Amino acid sequence: MVLASAIVFVVSLLIGALGIYLGARVIVGADDYDHAIVTALIGAVIWAVVGFFVGWIPLLGPLLALLAYVAVINFRYPGDWTAAAMIGVVAWVTVLVVLYVLAAVGLTGFEAVGVPGV
Repeated sequence: MVLASAIVFVVSLLIGALGIYLGARVIVGADDYDHAIVTALIGAVIWAVVGFFVGWIPLLGPLLALLAYVAVINFRYPGDWTAAAMIGVVAWVTVLVVLYVLAAVGLTGFEAVGVPGV
């Protein structure tokens, strides 16, 4: 049970990192998958912490969690807040596509660590 959960976490993290990697590569030209993995992990932790403390507040809680996630991207990659938000959007779309394909062939569920809302 623990091993299966760890495998799901790692695979989900790698899929989330792939989205961030592609977003960062397209938007700011960053080309470091290891950096994307760390960013996805930090982003997931920050999203969870902020969501825990303020996520229960309608509209404002999820918005603050999303803002914190984009702040992590903004801190970890060059560019401004717009570039960070665009990296987040590309990451989200990329992860949706990958998870849709994997779910369609029956390999995974429809969630990933490191990209919120997916």
